[in-house]
Amino acid sequence: MWRTSLSLSSKRLLSLSSNLNPNLNPNPISSLQKRSPSFDSSYGGLSSFSQLYSSTIPNESTKIGLGINQLGIAATATASVDASSSLSRDLVGVVSHYGRCYWELSKAKLSMLVVATSGTGYVLGSGQVIDLAGLCYTCAGTMMVAASANSLNQVFEIKNDAKMKRTMQRPLPSGRLTASHALAWASTVGIAGTSLLACKANALAAGLAASNLLLYAFIYTPMKQLHPINTWVGAVVGAIPPLLGWAAAAGEISLNGMILPAALYFWQIPHFMALAYLCRDDYAAGGYKMISLADVSGRKTALVALRNCLYLVPVGYLAYQWGLTSGWFCLESSLFTLAIGGTAMSFYLNRTTKNARRMFLASLLYLPVFMSGLMFHRLYNNWQSSLVDDSATETLPSSRFMSESESVDNEKQLKNMASGKQVRPPVAYASVAPFPFLPAPSYSHY
Repeated sequence: MWRTSLSLSSKRLLSLSSNLNPNLNPNPISSLQKRSPSFDSSYGGLSSFSQLYSSTIPNESTKIGLGINQLGIAATATASVDASSSLSRDLVGVVSHYGRCYWELSKAKLSMLVVATSGTGYVLGSGQVIDLAGLCYTCAGTMMVAASANSLNQVFEIKNDAKMKRTMQRPLPSGRLTASHALAWASTVGIAGTSLLACKANALAAGLAASNLLLYAFIYTPMKQLHPINTWVGAVVGAIPPLLGWAAAAGEISLNGMILPAALYFWQIPHFMALAYLCRDDYAAGGYKMISLADVSGRKTALVALRNCLYLVPVGYLAYQWGLTSGWFCLESSLFTLAIGGTAMSFYLNRTTKNARRMFLASLLYLPVFMSGLMFHRLYNNWQSSLVDDSATETLPSSRFMSESESVDNEKQLKNMASGKQVRPPVAYASVAPFPFLPAPSYSHY
Protein backbone atom coordinates (compact mmCIF):
# COMPACT_ATOMS: atom_id res chain seq x y z
CA MET A 1 0.00 0.00 0.00
CA TRP A 2 2.87 2.37 0.80
CA ARG A 3 4.25 1.56 -2.65
CA THR A 4 1.04 2.75 -4.26
CA SER A 5 1.05 5.95 -2.23
CA LEU A 6 4.67 6.51 -3.21
CA SER A 7 3.82 6.16 -6.89
CA LEU A 8 0.89 8.58 -6.63
CA SER A 9 3.02 11.09 -4.75
CA SER A 10 5.73 10.90 -7.39
CA LYS A 11 3.17 11.54 -10.14
CA ARG A 12 1.82 14.60 -8.32
CA LEU A 13 5.30 15.95 -7.85
CA LEU A 14 6.01 15.38 -11.53
CA SER A 15 2.90 17.26 -12.60
CA LEU A 16 3.80 20.21 -10.38
CA SER A 17 7.35 20.22 -11.65
CA SER A 18 6.21 20.06 -15.23
CA ASN A 19 4.12 23.13 -14.74
CA LEU A 20 7.13 24.94 -13.32
CA ASN A 21 9.76 23.50 -15.68
CA PRO A 22 8.53 22.16 -19.04
CA ASN A 23 11.96 20.59 -19.82
CA LEU A 24 11.61 18.18 -16.95
CA ASN A 25 11.61 14.44 -17.75
CA PRO A 26 8.00 13.28 -17.87
CA ASN A 27 8.83 9.71 -16.74
CA PRO A 28 8.93 9.66 -12.96
CA ILE A 29 10.28 6.13 -12.67
CA SER A 30 13.32 6.75 -14.83
CA SER A 31 14.20 9.83 -12.80
CA LEU A 32 14.01 7.85 -9.61
CA GLN A 33 16.27 5.19 -11.11
CA LYS A 34 18.87 7.77 -12.08
CA ARG A 35 18.86 9.28 -8.62
CA SER A 36 19.05 5.94 -6.73
CA PRO A 37 20.85 2.98 -8.38
CA SER A 38 19.74 0.71 -5.53
CA PHE A 39 16.13 1.58 -6.14
CA ASP A 40 15.48 -1.54 -8.20
CA SER A 41 17.26 -3.80 -5.80
CA SER A 42 15.44 -2.37 -2.82
CA TYR A 43 12.07 -2.38 -4.51
CA GLY A 44 12.38 -5.21 -7.00
CA GLY A 45 8.73 -5.31 -8.15
CA LEU A 46 8.83 -1.65 -9.14
CA SER A 47 11.21 -2.22 -12.10
CA SER A 48 8.71 -4.22 -14.05
CA PHE A 49 6.12 -1.54 -13.33
CA SER A 50 8.51 1.02 -14.80
CA GLN A 51 8.83 -0.94 -18.02
CA LEU A 52 5.05 -1.34 -18.25
CA TYR A 53 4.53 2.39 -17.69
CA SER A 54 7.07 3.29 -20.34
CA SER A 55 5.44 0.96 -22.89
CA THR A 56 1.91 2.19 -22.30
CA ILE A 57 2.71 5.93 -22.49
CA PRO A 58 3.84 6.82 -26.04
CA ASN A 59 6.72 9.17 -26.60
CA GLU A 60 6.57 12.46 -28.52
CA SER A 61 7.60 11.04 -31.94
CA THR A 62 4.90 8.39 -31.78
CA LYS A 63 2.29 11.01 -30.93
CA ILE A 64 3.36 13.19 -33.86
CA GLY A 65 3.22 10.22 -36.27
CA LEU A 66 -0.25 9.26 -35.14
CA GLY A 67 -1.41 12.86 -35.47
CA ILE A 68 -0.08 13.10 -39.02
CA ASN A 69 -1.80 9.85 -39.99
CA GLN A 70 -5.07 11.03 -38.50
CA LEU A 71 -4.78 14.35 -40.31
CA GLY A 72 -4.13 12.52 -43.60
CA ILE A 73 -7.17 10.28 -43.15
CA ALA A 74 -9.35 13.27 -42.26
CA ALA A 75 -8.08 15.23 -45.26
CA THR A 76 -8.80 12.29 -47.59
CA ALA A 77 -12.31 11.89 -46.19
CA THR A 78 -12.94 15.62 -46.48
CA ALA A 79 -11.71 15.64 -50.08
CA SER A 80 -13.98 12.71 -51.01
CA VAL A 81 -16.97 14.38 -49.36
CA ASP A 82 -16.22 17.64 -51.17
CA ALA A 83 -15.89 15.81 -54.50
CA SER A 84 -19.18 13.95 -54.05
CA SER A 85 -21.00 17.10 -52.97
CA SER A 86 -19.53 19.02 -55.90
CA LEU A 87 -20.64 16.26 -58.28
CA SER A 88 -24.15 16.28 -56.84
CA ARG A 89 -24.31 20.07 -57.11
CA ASP A 90 -23.20 19.90 -60.74
CA LEU A 91 -25.77 17.21 -61.48
CA VAL A 92 -28.56 19.21 -59.85
CA GLY A 93 -27.44 22.29 -61.77
CA VAL A 94 -27.51 20.48 -65.12
CA VAL A 95 -30.95 18.99 -64.44
CA SER A 96 -32.27 22.35 -63.30
CA HIS A 97 -30.83 24.13 -66.35
CA TYR A 98 -32.26 21.77 -68.94
CA GLY A 99 -35.53 21.39 -67.07
CA ARG A 100 -35.99 25.17 -67.10
CA CYS A 101 -35.06 25.34 -70.78
CA TYR A 102 -37.49 22.56 -71.74
CA TRP A 103 -40.21 24.21 -69.65
CA GLU A 104 -39.81 27.52 -71.48
CA LEU A 105 -39.27 25.88 -74.86
CA SER A 106 -42.51 23.93 -74.53
CA LYS A 107 -44.48 26.97 -73.30
CA ALA A 108 -45.66 24.74 -70.49
CA LYS A 109 -48.50 26.98 -69.30
CA LEU A 110 -49.97 27.25 -72.79
CA SER A 111 -49.52 23.50 -73.30
CA MET A 112 -51.37 22.81 -70.04
CA LEU A 113 -54.26 24.94 -71.28
CA VAL A 114 -54.32 22.83 -74.45
CA VAL A 115 -54.34 19.69 -72.29
CA ALA A 116 -57.29 21.08 -70.30
CA THR A 117 -59.33 21.58 -73.47
CA SER A 118 -58.44 18.08 -74.69
CA GLY A 119 -59.38 16.55 -71.34
CA THR A 120 -62.71 18.39 -71.37
CA GLY A 121 -63.41 17.03 -74.84
CA TYR A 122 -62.62 13.53 -73.58
CA VAL A 123 -65.06 13.87 -70.67
CA LEU A 124 -67.79 15.20 -72.96
CA GLY A 125 -67.23 12.36 -75.42
CA SER A 126 -67.44 9.70 -72.72
CA GLY A 127 -70.57 7.93 -71.61
CA GLN A 128 -71.78 7.51 -68.06
CA VAL A 129 -68.45 5.95 -67.03
CA ILE A 130 -65.24 7.88 -67.76
CA ASP A 131 -62.14 5.80 -68.46
CA LEU A 132 -59.58 7.47 -66.20
CA ALA A 133 -56.64 5.59 -67.70
CA GLY A 134 -57.70 6.62 -71.19
CA LEU A 135 -58.12 10.20 -69.99
CA CYS A 136 -54.59 10.22 -68.56
CA TYR A 137 -53.10 8.73 -71.74
CA THR A 138 -54.93 11.29 -73.87
CA CYS A 139 -53.76 14.21 -71.73
CA ALA A 140 -50.18 12.95 -71.70
CA GLY A 141 -50.10 12.49 -75.46
CA THR A 142 -51.67 15.91 -76.01
CA MET A 143 -49.10 17.51 -73.70
CA MET A 144 -46.21 15.96 -75.63
CA VAL A 145 -47.57 17.01 -79.02
CA ALA A 146 -48.28 20.55 -77.79
CA ALA A 147 -44.76 20.80 -76.34
CA SER A 148 -43.32 19.65 -79.67
CA ALA A 149 -45.35 22.19 -81.65
CA ASN A 150 -44.35 25.07 -79.37
CA SER A 151 -40.70 24.02 -79.48
CA LEU A 152 -40.68 23.89 -83.27
CA ASN A 153 -42.33 27.31 -83.30
CA GLN A 154 -39.43 28.75 -81.32
CA VAL A 155 -36.84 26.96 -83.46
CA PHE A 156 -38.25 28.64 -86.57
CA GLU A 157 -38.54 32.07 -84.92
CA ILE A 158 -35.16 32.51 -83.22
CA LYS A 159 -34.30 35.73 -85.05
CA ASN A 160 -37.77 37.18 -84.57
CA ASP A 161 -37.84 36.38 -80.87
CA ALA A 162 -34.43 38.01 -80.41
CA LYS A 163 -35.91 41.34 -81.57
CA MET A 164 -38.88 41.35 -79.16
CA LYS A 165 -38.61 42.32 -75.50
CA ARG A 166 -41.26 39.81 -74.55
CA THR A 167 -39.37 36.85 -76.07
CA MET A 168 -35.67 37.75 -76.20
CA GLN A 169 -34.95 35.87 -72.96
CA ARG A 170 -36.24 32.54 -74.27
CA PRO A 171 -33.73 29.66 -74.33
CA LEU A 172 -32.82 29.91 -78.03
CA PRO A 173 -32.42 33.70 -78.46
CA SER A 174 -30.53 33.96 -75.18
CA GLY A 175 -28.12 31.16 -76.17
CA ARG A 176 -28.96 28.86 -73.27
CA LEU A 177 -29.84 26.09 -75.71
CA THR A 178 -28.77 25.31 -79.27
CA ALA A 179 -31.20 25.00 -82.16
CA SER A 180 -30.16 21.41 -82.88
CA HIS A 181 -30.80 20.44 -79.26
CA ALA A 182 -34.25 22.05 -79.36
CA LEU A 183 -35.03 20.34 -82.67
CA ALA A 184 -34.06 16.95 -81.23
CA TRP A 185 -36.24 17.60 -78.18
CA ALA A 186 -39.22 18.64 -80.30
CA SER A 187 -38.92 15.61 -82.59
CA THR A 188 -38.63 13.19 -79.67
CA VAL A 189 -41.64 14.41 -77.71
CA GLY A 190 -43.73 14.85 -80.87
CA ILE A 191 -43.18 11.27 -82.03
CA ALA A 192 -43.67 9.94 -78.50
CA GLY A 193 -46.94 11.81 -78.01
CA THR A 194 -48.40 10.74 -81.34
CA SER A 195 -47.38 7.12 -80.74
CA LEU A 196 -48.92 7.17 -77.28
CA LEU A 197 -52.24 8.40 -78.68
CA ALA A 198 -52.14 5.80 -81.45
CA CYS A 199 -51.47 2.94 -79.01
CA LYS A 200 -53.64 3.94 -76.05
CA ALA A 201 -56.44 5.93 -77.73
CA ASN A 202 -57.13 5.36 -81.43
CA ALA A 203 -55.82 6.24 -84.87
CA LEU A 204 -58.29 9.11 -85.26
CA ALA A 205 -56.97 10.91 -82.18
CA ALA A 206 -53.37 10.33 -83.26
CA GLY A 207 -54.14 11.65 -86.74
CA LEU A 208 -55.72 14.81 -85.33
CA ALA A 209 -52.69 15.36 -83.08
CA ALA A 210 -50.20 14.91 -85.93
CA SER A 211 -52.19 17.15 -88.28
CA ASN A 212 -52.44 19.87 -85.64
CA LEU A 213 -48.68 19.68 -85.05
CA LEU A 214 -48.00 20.14 -88.75
CA LEU A 215 -50.57 22.91 -89.07
CA TYR A 216 -49.12 24.89 -86.17
CA ALA A 217 -45.41 24.45 -86.89
CA PHE A 218 -45.32 24.51 -90.69
CA ILE A 219 -48.32 26.62 -91.73
CA TYR A 220 -49.29 28.96 -88.90
CA THR A 221 -45.72 29.81 -87.85
CA PRO A 222 -44.46 31.04 -91.26
CA MET A 223 -47.80 32.68 -92.02
CA LYS A 224 -47.33 35.01 -89.03
CA GLN A 225 -44.74 36.84 -91.12
CA LEU A 226 -46.83 36.86 -94.31
CA HIS A 227 -50.45 37.87 -93.68
CA PRO A 228 -52.80 38.88 -90.81
CA ILE A 229 -55.00 35.87 -91.60
CA ASN A 230 -52.58 33.90 -89.42
CA THR A 231 -54.82 34.71 -86.43
CA TRP A 232 -57.70 32.70 -87.91
CA VAL A 233 -55.37 29.83 -88.81
CA GLY A 234 -54.16 29.84 -85.23
CA ALA A 235 -57.78 29.71 -84.06
CA VAL A 236 -58.25 26.49 -86.05
CA VAL A 237 -55.16 25.07 -84.34
CA GLY A 238 -56.61 25.88 -80.94
CA ALA A 239 -59.98 24.33 -81.79
CA ILE A 240 -58.57 20.88 -82.67
CA PRO A 241 -57.45 19.64 -79.18
CA PRO A 242 -61.00 19.33 -77.73
CA LEU A 243 -62.01 17.50 -80.90
CA LEU A 244 -59.01 15.23 -80.34
CA GLY A 245 -60.22 14.45 -76.82
CA TRP A 246 -63.74 13.71 -78.06
CA ALA A 247 -62.38 11.37 -80.75
CA ALA A 248 -60.17 9.58 -78.21
CA ALA A 249 -63.20 8.86 -75.99
CA ALA A 250 -65.93 8.25 -78.59
CA GLY A 251 -63.89 6.88 -81.48
CA GLU A 252 -65.68 9.16 -83.93
CA ILE A 253 -66.59 12.80 -84.57
CA SER A 254 -70.25 13.73 -84.23
CA LEU A 255 -72.18 16.97 -84.48
CA ASN A 256 -72.50 17.63 -80.75
CA GLY A 257 -68.76 17.01 -80.46
CA MET A 258 -68.24 20.30 -82.33
CA ILE A 259 -69.65 22.48 -79.53
CA LEU A 260 -66.43 22.99 -77.59
CA PRO A 261 -64.21 23.33 -80.70
CA ALA A 262 -66.56 26.01 -82.06
CA ALA A 263 -66.49 27.88 -78.74
CA LEU A 264 -62.69 27.74 -78.69
CA TYR A 265 -62.45 29.00 -82.26
CA PHE A 266 -64.60 32.09 -81.62
CA TRP A 267 -63.07 32.68 -78.17
CA GLN A 268 -59.53 32.90 -79.53
CA ILE A 269 -60.28 35.84 -81.80
CA PRO A 270 -61.03 38.44 -79.08
CA HIS A 271 -58.28 36.90 -76.98
CA PHE A 272 -55.64 37.41 -79.68
CA MET A 273 -57.05 40.76 -80.79
CA ALA A 274 -56.50 42.10 -77.28
CA LEU A 275 -52.98 40.63 -77.21
CA ALA A 276 -52.16 42.02 -80.65
CA TYR A 277 -53.29 45.50 -79.58
CA LEU A 278 -51.30 45.39 -76.33
CA CYS A 279 -48.11 44.11 -78.00
CA ARG A 280 -48.20 46.13 -81.23
CA ASP A 281 -44.68 47.49 -80.84
CA ASP A 282 -43.21 44.06 -80.12
CA TYR A 283 -44.97 42.47 -83.08
CA ALA A 284 -43.76 45.26 -85.33
CA ALA A 285 -40.18 44.81 -84.11
CA GLY A 286 -40.39 41.05 -84.64
CA GLY A 287 -41.66 41.39 -88.20
CA TYR A 288 -45.06 39.78 -87.65
CA LYS A 289 -48.07 40.71 -89.76
CA MET A 290 -50.90 41.36 -87.32
CA ILE A 291 -54.19 43.11 -88.01
CA SER A 292 -53.50 45.64 -85.27
CA LEU A 293 -50.35 46.95 -87.01
CA ALA A 294 -52.25 48.31 -90.01
CA ASP A 295 -55.10 49.52 -87.79
CA VAL A 296 -53.76 52.73 -86.28
CA SER A 297 -56.99 53.72 -84.54
CA GLY A 298 -57.71 50.18 -83.30
CA ARG A 299 -61.31 50.34 -84.51
CA LYS A 300 -61.05 47.35 -86.84
CA THR A 301 -59.30 45.27 -84.18
CA ALA A 302 -62.01 46.03 -81.64
CA LEU A 303 -64.79 45.36 -84.16
CA VAL A 304 -63.38 41.92 -85.02
CA ALA A 305 -63.20 41.08 -81.32
CA LEU A 306 -66.77 42.23 -80.68
CA ARG A 307 -68.15 40.34 -83.67
CA ASN A 308 -66.64 37.04 -82.56
CA CYS A 309 -67.90 37.55 -79.02
CA LEU A 310 -71.42 37.75 -80.47
CA TYR A 311 -70.79 34.51 -82.35
CA LEU A 312 -70.39 32.82 -78.97
CA VAL A 313 -73.98 33.59 -77.93
CA PRO A 314 -75.76 30.66 -79.68
CA VAL A 315 -73.14 28.07 -78.63
CA GLY A 316 -74.81 27.42 -75.29
CA TYR A 317 -78.23 27.05 -76.92
CA LEU A 318 -76.82 24.56 -79.44
CA ALA A 319 -75.26 22.54 -76.63
CA TYR A 320 -78.69 22.24 -75.06
CA GLN A 321 -80.53 21.71 -78.34
CA TRP A 322 -78.22 18.89 -79.44
CA GLY A 323 -78.54 17.11 -76.12
CA LEU A 324 -75.03 17.72 -74.83
CA THR A 325 -76.02 19.71 -71.72
CA SER A 326 -79.05 20.64 -69.69
CA GLY A 327 -81.01 23.84 -70.13
CA TRP A 328 -79.19 25.53 -67.24
CA PHE A 329 -76.01 25.67 -69.26
CA CYS A 330 -77.83 27.57 -72.00
CA LEU A 331 -78.63 30.31 -69.51
CA GLU A 332 -75.20 30.34 -67.88
CA SER A 333 -73.37 30.38 -71.19
CA SER A 334 -75.42 33.36 -72.34
CA LEU A 335 -74.46 35.27 -69.19
CA PHE A 336 -70.75 34.43 -69.64
CA THR A 337 -70.85 35.51 -73.26
CA LEU A 338 -72.58 38.79 -72.40
CA ALA A 339 -69.86 39.47 -69.84
CA ILE A 340 -66.98 39.06 -72.30
CA GLY A 341 -69.04 40.84 -74.96
CA GLY A 342 -69.42 43.78 -72.59
CA THR A 343 -65.64 44.14 -72.29
CA ALA A 344 -65.34 43.93 -76.09
CA MET A 345 -67.99 46.65 -76.47
CA SER A 346 -66.16 48.80 -73.96
CA PHE A 347 -62.95 48.35 -75.94
CA TYR A 348 -64.74 49.22 -79.18
CA LEU A 349 -66.21 52.43 -77.76
CA ASN A 350 -63.03 53.52 -76.00
CA ARG A 351 -59.93 51.97 -77.55
CA THR A 352 -57.38 52.26 -74.77
CA THR A 353 -54.76 49.95 -73.35
CA LYS A 354 -56.75 49.61 -70.15
CA ASN A 355 -59.87 48.39 -71.94
CA ALA A 356 -57.83 46.03 -74.14
CA ARG A 357 -56.23 44.51 -71.05
CA ARG A 358 -59.65 44.18 -69.44
CA MET A 359 -60.94 42.27 -72.46
CA PHE A 360 -57.83 40.06 -72.39
CA LEU A 361 -58.35 39.19 -68.72
CA ALA A 362 -62.06 38.52 -69.35
CA SER A 363 -61.12 36.08 -72.10
CA LEU A 364 -58.76 34.27 -69.74
CA LEU A 365 -61.58 33.90 -67.23
CA TYR A 366 -64.23 32.94 -69.77
CA LEU A 367 -62.68 29.72 -71.05
CA PRO A 368 -62.25 27.78 -67.76
CA VAL A 369 -65.73 28.88 -66.62
CA PHE A 370 -67.26 27.79 -69.92
CA MET A 371 -65.56 24.38 -69.86
CA SER A 372 -66.47 23.83 -66.20
CA GLY A 373 -70.12 24.58 -67.01
CA LEU A 374 -70.05 22.12 -69.90
CA MET A 375 -68.77 19.31 -67.70
CA PHE A 376 -71.06 20.16 -64.78
CA HIS A 377 -74.25 20.25 -66.87
CA ARG A 378 -73.34 17.53 -69.35
CA LEU A 379 -75.87 14.83 -70.09
CA TYR A 380 -75.39 11.20 -71.04
CA ASN A 381 -74.30 11.07 -74.64
CA ASN A 382 -77.43 10.97 -76.77
CA TRP A 383 -75.38 9.91 -79.75
CA GLN A 384 -74.76 6.58 -77.97
CA SER A 385 -78.41 6.14 -77.05
CA SER A 386 -79.46 7.13 -80.57
CA LEU A 387 -77.29 4.36 -81.95
CA VAL A 388 -79.03 1.90 -79.66
CA ASP A 389 -82.43 3.24 -80.70
CA ASP A 390 -81.51 2.95 -84.39
CA SER A 391 -80.43 -0.66 -83.98
CA ALA A 392 -83.65 -1.41 -82.13
CA THR A 393 -85.79 0.19 -84.83
CA GLU A 394 -83.93 -1.79 -87.48
CA THR A 395 -84.93 -5.05 -85.77
CA LEU A 396 -88.60 -4.07 -85.50
CA PRO A 397 -89.57 -4.78 -89.18
CA SER A 398 -88.02 -8.24 -89.09
CA SER A 399 -89.84 -9.17 -85.88
CA ARG A 400 -93.09 -7.81 -87.29
CA PHE A 401 -92.60 -9.94 -90.42
CA MET A 402 -91.96 -13.03 -88.32
CA SER A 403 -95.11 -12.53 -86.30
CA GLU A 404 -97.20 -12.04 -89.49
CA SER A 405 -95.82 -15.22 -91.11
CA GLU A 406 -96.50 -17.20 -87.96
CA SER A 407 -100.12 -16.01 -87.90
CA VAL A 408 -100.58 -17.05 -91.58
CA ASP A 409 -99.25 -20.54 -90.84
CA ASN A 410 -101.56 -20.91 -87.89
CA GLU A 411 -104.55 -19.94 -90.04
CA LYS A 412 -103.59 -22.52 -92.68
CA GLN A 413 -103.29 -25.24 -90.04
CA LEU A 414 -106.75 -24.43 -88.64
CA LYS A 415 -108.27 -24.62 -92.13
CA ASN A 416 -106.66 -28.00 -92.79
CA MET A 417 -107.91 -29.40 -89.50
CA ALA A 418 -111.42 -28.18 -90.25
CA SER A 419 -111.41 -29.88 -93.71
CA GLY A 420 -110.03 -33.15 -92.29
CA LYS A 421 -106.90 -33.19 -94.47
CA GLN A 422 -103.52 -34.14 -93.06
CA VAL A 423 -100.71 -32.20 -94.67
CA ARG A 424 -97.20 -33.52 -94.41
CA PRO A 425 -94.53 -30.91 -93.85
CA PRO A 426 -91.69 -30.56 -96.38
CA VAL A 427 -89.19 -32.09 -93.98
CA ALA A 428 -91.12 -35.34 -94.10
CA TYR A 429 -90.59 -35.77 -97.84
CA ALA A 430 -86.93 -35.00 -97.41
CA SER A 431 -86.63 -37.57 -94.65
CA VAL A 432 -88.42 -40.41 -96.44
CA ALA A 433 -87.56 -40.10 -100.11
CA PRO A 434 -83.87 -39.09 -100.41
CA PHE A 435 -82.75 -40.55 -97.09
CA PRO A 436 -84.65 -43.80 -96.39
CA PHE A 437 -82.23 -44.74 -93.62
CA LEU A 438 -83.46 -41.82 -91.48
CA PRO A 439 -86.34 -42.47 -89.06
CA ALA A 440 -89.73 -41.37 -90.30
CA PRO A 441 -91.00 -38.15 -88.63
CA SER A 442 -94.01 -38.11 -86.41
CA TYR A 443 -97.14 -36.19 -87.54
CA SER A 444 -99.05 -36.42 -84.31
CA HIS A 445 -98.75 -32.75 -83.57
CA TYR A 446 -100.21 -31.69 -86.97
